[in-house]
This record gives sequence, C-alpha cells and structure tokens, in this order.
Amino acid sequence: MSRMTIFCWMTSAADVSAARFAKTGLWASFLFVIMVVSGLPGCDRGPAVHEFTGSTMGTRYHVKVIANEVPGAIEKGIYEALDAVDRAMSTYQINSELNQLNRQPLGQPFALSDPLYEVLVHARQVYRETGGAFDPSIGPLVDLWGFGPALERGGEVPAEADIDELLSVLGYDGLSIDSEQRTATRNRAVRLDLSAIAKGYGADRAAAYLRQNGFDRFLVEVGGEMVLSGLNGQGRPWQVAIETPTPDRRTVQRVIGLSKGAVATSGDYRNYFEKDGVRYSHTLDPRDGYPIRHALASVTVIADNCAQADALATAFMVMGDQPTLAYAEERDIPVFLLVKAGDGFVEQYSPAFGAYLQEVN
Repeated sequence: MSRMTIFCWMTSAADVSAARFAKTGLWASFLFVIMVVSGLPGCDRGPAVHEFTGSTMGTRYHVKVIANEVPGAIEKGIYEALDAVDRAMSTYQINSELNQLNRQPLGQPFALSDPLYEVLVHARQVYRETGGAFDPSIGPLVDLWGFGPALERGGEVPAEADIDELLSVLGYDGLSIDSEQRTATRNRAVRLDLSAIAKGYGADRAAAYLRQNGFDRFLVEVGGEMVLSGLNGQGRPWQVAIETPTPDRRTVQRVIGLSKGAVATSGDYRNYFEKDGVRYSHTLDPRDGYPIRHALASVTVIADNCAQADALATAFMVMGDQPTLAYAEERDIPVFLLVKAGDGFVEQYSPAFGAYLQEVN
C-alpha cells in the first residue's frame, strides 16, 4: 500500500447537539484544533495505528495509539479513565462529586476524591498566578449573560446592579482547600464549573493510563484538548493544525509538530450576541463581570500537562495579547496568538513557541 497524507479533522462538535452547547463555553473550547496525520504507514510496514472514539463530558474523544498490538481491554480502560473524570466533575449530572460540593453547606469541609482534589489545586494555581483571569466560580455570571445552560436571556445585556451583586459573591478564593485532609470548604456561596479545565485533565488521565500500560506513541484528544506522546505513524512528530478564527468556515492558520506535551486552544469568535450594534463575546472577564473588549481572537497553549494548557488558554483569552505575551515570556510558556486586525488577523507568539513551528512535516 502506498503512503499518503490524510487530513483528519477532529470536529467533535459534529457529533453532539449544537442546540445544547451553542451558548456554552464548551462549544468554544474544542473547535479550533485539528489533527493532521501525515503519511500513515501501509499495512505491510511499521506498527499499526489503533483508533478509539467515544463520548464523554458532553463532547467526543479520539485516541490514536501507534503499536504492533493493543489488547482489547485498552479501549475499556481509556473510557473508564475519562468517565471517572466526567462522573466527578460534571455540571449536568446532579449527583456528581462537583455538584455535591456545590451544595455543601458553607463552612463545612467536603471530602475530595483524588481527581477532584488535583483539579481544584490546578485551578487554584492558575487562578492565583493570573490574578483571577481564570476563575471556575464564574458559572453564575455566564448564566446571567445568557451564555450558560441555566438561563436563556435571548441576547440581553444584564443590569449593572445585577453584575455587581454577583461579583460580590464570585471568586475562587471563596473556596479553601486543605491539602492534608484532602477537603474543600465553601466560605461563600460559590458554584464551581470546571469545564475550562476538566477536559484537559481527562486527556491527562487517559494518557497516564496508556503510559501505565506500556504505550509511548499516542494522541489523546478530548473536545479539542490534546496530549501527544512519541511519533506519529510516519515516525515524525504529531502534526497539529491551528484554525484561523473565522466564524463561518474552517481553515488552517498554522501547523505545529509535537512529540511530547499537551496543547489547548481557546477563542471568542463563534459564540456571541449583538445588541444595539455592540458585539458581546461569550468570554467574560471574571474580574469585572463583562465580556472581553480586546482584539485577541484565539490563543493556543502548549504545556507539560493538558489541565494546565486548558486553564491557561482560558485565562489568556481574558487577559489579552500583550499581558499574555509578557506572562508567557517570563515563564517560558509556548503560546501562539491570533489578534484581530481589520479584516484579518496578526500572528504573535512567545519565543518558546517557535521550536514547534519547526517540527512540521
């Protein structure tokens, strides 16, 4: 069999109900990253590409493993790793561990499972380091603006007094975490939504499961967030494409190559409403309660783990291009930005991102 190049669009949204997610952050979090798998080996040369797909966390997951053989139990193990995260952190399952925490009386410690504890600690770190630009307690504010599942406002701008009232309650610092006891305590009536980090963490858990079973060449994608390891079927770094942030079509802006790490992308260009000639993005700044006003349209982050990449991508969309670049350069984080300029976009990226642009087939 001859070699060929296959463009594999990881369009998870095509497999879920648009009506259900069109007004949520989930929609915006998985439409921008696609996979380009180059030169898949023929049936008579090299290890095979084993693929597994399914549904989790209100979206789809895709896993590719490069190996001679993969035991049948691996597919079940991948699903169980992802399902454990979904059951712990779902906002749709009324008895999920997260929703139980959200109902816990104020001041009473809540015992955490290891997965939920790890995600809450990840979230706390990003919340603190970004000055609150990433805030898992923002859910009620998203609902108020009509972008969440709990409230349909039909594109209305909330009253300033209602925004101010919510801001007095919101803030991830309203949750205290006891690392010794592995408990969390709500000190204010915060309601947490971990959708901006849980998919990335789920990808990490599935990747950890594969490593534990001896696999080192794989791709795990959950709703657009990816963990990549080793080389693709052609023996080269996995090729990941970043979309141009246009609302009406899907085109490739850049392709990067990764053989280790995680990548996540966030943007504000497909979920918004207009009122009196003003465009209101679904990306809300939890620090002032209003949609972002800057020109950053898309941000892609590469990190050691996908939970961090997922959370940082959300935070950077709030912060804007110049604060993001300063933050990334200070911490040597690979970041790629697309900034609106007239009818097009200007590319900006941190020095650490340049190496990934060179790993393209």
